[in-house]
Amino acid sequence: MGAQQFGARVARVEDPALLSGRGRFVDDVKLPGMLHACFVRSPHGHARIRGIDAAAAKALPGVHAVFTADDMPAPMAAERMPMLVPNPAISAALTQHCLAREEVCYVGQTVAVVIADSRHIAEDAAALVDVDYDPLKAVSDCREALKDGSPRAHLALDTNIASKFRMAYGDVDAAFASAAHVFSEDIWQHRGGGMAMEARAVIAQPDPLSGLLTVWSATQTPHIGRRMMADLLDRSLESIRVIAPDVGGGFGPKAIFYAEEAVIPAAALKLNRPVKWTEDRREHFMCATQERDQYWNVSIALDAYGKIVGVRGTLLHDTGAFVPWGIIMPYIAAATMPGPYVIPNYALDVTVALTNKVATTPVRGAGRPQAVFAMERLMDRAAQELELDPTEIRRRNFIQPEQMPYSVGLTFRDGKPLVYDSGDYPKAQSEALRLIDHAAFRRRQSKARTEGRFIGIGLANYVEGTGLGPYEGVTVRILPNGKVAVATGATNQGQGTRTTLAQVVADRLGCRFDDIVMTIGDTAAISQGIGAFASRQAVNAGSSAALAGAEVRTQVVKLAAQVLGVPADDIDVEDGMAVARHGNRQSVSFRDLARLAQGMPGFSLAPGQTPGLEHTAYFAPPQAAYCSGTHVVEVEVDPMIGSVQIIDYAVAHDSGKIINPLIVDGQIQGGVAHGIGNALLEWMRYDENAQPLTTTFADYLIPMATDVPTCKIAHVESPSPLNPLGVKGAGEGGTIPAAAAIVAAVEDALAEFGVHFAECPLMPDRIVEALRRAGAYEKLGEVA
Repeated sequence: MGAQQFGARVARVEDPALLSGRGRFVDDVKLPGMLHACFVRSPHGHARIRGIDAAAAKALPGVHAVFTADDMPAPMAAERMPMLVPNPAISAALTQHCLAREEVCYVGQTVAVVIADSRHIAEDAAALVDVDYDPLKAVSDCREALKDGSPRAHLALDTNIASKFRMAYGDVDAAFASAAHVFSEDIWQHRGGGMAMEARAVIAQPDPLSGLLTVWSATQTPHIGRRMMADLLDRSLESIRVIAPDVGGGFGPKAIFYAEEAVIPAAALKLNRPVKWTEDRREHFMCATQERDQYWNVSIALDAYGKIVGVRGTLLHDTGAFVPWGIIMPYIAAATMPGPYVIPNYALDVTVALTNKVATTPVRGAGRPQAVFAMERLMDRAAQELELDPTEIRRRNFIQPEQMPYSVGLTFRDGKPLVYDSGDYPKAQSEALRLIDHAAFRRRQSKARTEGRFIGIGLANYVEGTGLGPYEGVTVRILPNGKVAVATGATNQGQGTRTTLAQVVADRLGCRFDDIVMTIGDTAAISQGIGAFASRQAVNAGSSAALAGAEVRTQVVKLAAQVLGVPADDIDVEDGMAVARHGNRQSVSFRDLARLAQGMPGFSLAPGQTPGLEHTAYFAPPQAAYCSGTHVVEVEVDPMIGSVQIIDYAVAHDSGKIINPLIVDGQIQGGVAHGIGNALLEWMRYDENAQPLTTTFADYLIPMATDVPTCKIAHVESPSPLNPLGVKGAGEGGTIPAAAAIVAAVEDALAEFGVHFAECPLMPDRIVEALRRAGAYEKLGEVA
């Protein structure tokens, strides 16, 4: 029998093509007669549009068209884009027009599109489009947006508040009134982006003979994109095919449906020619959705023993100019803050503010890194004030494994009660501390100090709702040549989706791993799908693959029993063969069974036989499956220049049963890299007029290989009872607690100076300024 695939460290089947330059991304698609697009974008944070003169652009040789909002087909010419995740708490439910009409509300908003023979010509022509703007005052800071007399982000609104809501349970005021200790923090967290290697890209090709519109898109969600296009172009779903080929990173921003994804197909249909648009990096900085800013004012109440009796506070979230993904990020942040701790009473009042910046939507972690940062900073503050080790105060407050399933008392973003299905939080913390040799750290720290070095250690815990619904589908089909075709609505942006799903199918069906032919990210391959976000694909698509594979195995067994003349319970399936367990072990191949299952023209199928050997399963999870973990990081800080070097990094991660540890390790390692950027480097800056200031990688810094250590990783498996595989998501856990742990470590390294940090990114100048205010340089001079 073939080797067990589930749980094996199988090398990713995607990698040979990608590493040898044979990947096929949207920009690699070349079509006969293809035209190229360039968008005319707003240079203002806020302005009226008084008119658009495209005559000079249209006169440029090689230009085929210049389209504005009035040229778009109904309904997209007049109507705003659909909101993907509506919520009754949203009072200003604004999304943008595909091409702006009377008003632009952020720098980079699409105003017109030029279609030409080449991108170079299109860019030259776009510069000739004369848009008559009436600049308006913009609002850039979400704190300023709430003040009386502040400019309005939209002319039609009399407020900059998009939503206000409260997440609460228990009697938090009574808890604080009777608490032995109360500590408070004001916390700020930066605005940043996903910054995938591949920016966004779209190609649309109409076929006048079949009426089919084929769209290639660098998206995480092709089925959602197809639905949005059908609505905006007023076409049937069956007339649109969306393909997500190789996609060079997603991280959340590519789950969103953008204006460009509707405008390019509309232009192709009007011209009856293929049209291509590839985003350049400056466009990506300005126009791809981002996440944050957030400002938290939070307090923690504890009893005399250091056990939490309540947490309360406020959260101000900058949603940018629109709410295309609703209020998911602040909602998730508010629901995530309790984390792995027993918190009897909780209340967080959330305000979502509109500003004249690009909209905020999920970036890796989707609100959770902010919540974990706030909660873990409170835990560190309480530990310091109570003179407890940071590990001990967490131990005293952990939810215990025997308390699972644990009802937090809130409603999660999927509309279900927030109930942790499984987890062992004390074990995860212990494992992470063991990996980094926490017990010997203070000795290492003392020795380093005698050498004039400042090292520190920090930790952070988290819980993450993963595997969100509504469903994902997988079709498994045995082909007449004996190969196994697998199709799914799941997508791949570097997660190894092809590999993990093939492992599941190979085990459940009983075929060879190498005999699986996978089609993903293609709406023509399976009728329904959702896509990649919220660490959902292992739970949803993995479970669907297991169910479909098992059903096809049942079909194989039934047909093979008939062919071999033995009872069905005497059939084993292994390596693409159905084998009679007893006697002379007769066998029949998948190839022969698939041909038999097709039937013979003019003859009836055998009683109980179904046409073909195939099944489509759609797994719909009953609620989120909650992964968890602990990060512990050791850093060295140079107080003279404020630089931070990560010396060691340990992660204990619980994503349930693991399909492929090699891939999960890679997800954690990559997530930590993203978290390091959040903690120390990445900051999307805007000036007071909502003009972006960091639109190149010279200004917006991301981690280099030298900034990211090789993590020590331990897997703590607490199988989820909510799906047939027992799995949980793993794509974001490397990022979520990273900033909290790193900032805590920096603070610990500089503890003798009494500095405190409640912000990220923690840039060198901020560290130096804090040390200067604390008089550290005078002390360092005395030591010298």
